[in-house]
Amino acid sequence: MLNEHNKEEHRPSHTAEHILNGTVARLYGCGRAFQGHVERKKSKLDYRMDVPLTEAQIRELEERVNQVIKDDLPIWMEYAKKEEVAERFDLDRLPDDVAETVRIVHVGDYDECLCIGQHVEHTSQIGIFRISSYRWQEGVQRIVFRLDDSEAGK
Repeated sequence: MLNEHNKEEHRPSHTAEHILNGTVARLYGCGRAFQGHVERKKSKLDYRMDVPLTEAQIRELEERVNQVIKDDLPIWMEYAKKEEVAERFDLDRLPDDVAETVRIVHVGDYDECLCIGQHVEHTSQIGIFRISSYRWQEGVQRIVFRLDDSEAGK
């Protein structure tokens, strides 16, 4: 039995969130976003960081996310008991009433995270990823992104 999900995400934006989170965590070691708002028109994610990202680092993030999108990686799911994956994931972020079985969403072999949301089937369905703005304030790096999905699948 899995937890029910109460939201209909924009699948391309939600999948792009996974890729951005994995990329930020990999490059800067700060972990995944601690809060965010992901929507069709504009999405924003907040990361805890000691120093602000530079313009060059922001452009590198954008390039890396777009490369993963272009790589056309498959999105696939895995199911496991919480205790089996406790060393792989931060279970503290899960709700208190979460089911014993969790779903792990994989973006190819690039990223994995616990998630009950909806995703595209392949990264090429996302479109072009653009960081439209960013700011750092008191240890929080906000990244705002948009997708140009007119290019999806090309």
